[in-house]
Amino acid sequence: MSFRKPFRAIPVKPSPQYMRKRRAQERVNAWRILMFGAVVGIVAGSMSIAVSADGRTRIVELVKPIGVRLGFVRARVPRAGDYWPDCNSAHAAGTAPIYYGEPGYREEMDGDNDGAACEPYHGN
Repeated sequence: MSFRKPFRAIPVKPSPQYMRKRRAQERVNAWRILMFGAVVGIVAGSMSIAVSADGRTRIVELVKPIGVRLGFVRARVPRAGDYWPDCNSAHAAGTAPIYYGEPGYREEMDGDNDGAACEPYHGN
């Protein structure tokens, strides 16, 4: 009969470099979890506001100035009787781009004949 010694793990102390990397990774993971939670909270909160018509109106009022500033949305829709001598005037009034069939559209202002006058030029 042979007796074997039971296996005993020898404690190993991790190096300081390993511990620094591990703590840094734990901080990064904590920030990721917090940011994910914040995004989910913002989206869920926005969706809960957008359920009612009044909530949707409030969201549009909040976001529209940003869209106008970035050029995604017109500041105002062209109205009957609008006439702009050039595209600079249409841009200044906030009605550009003006699409075919809308008040103020003229073929002279549509340089590429695509049905949109005074559209932004992106260099293509």
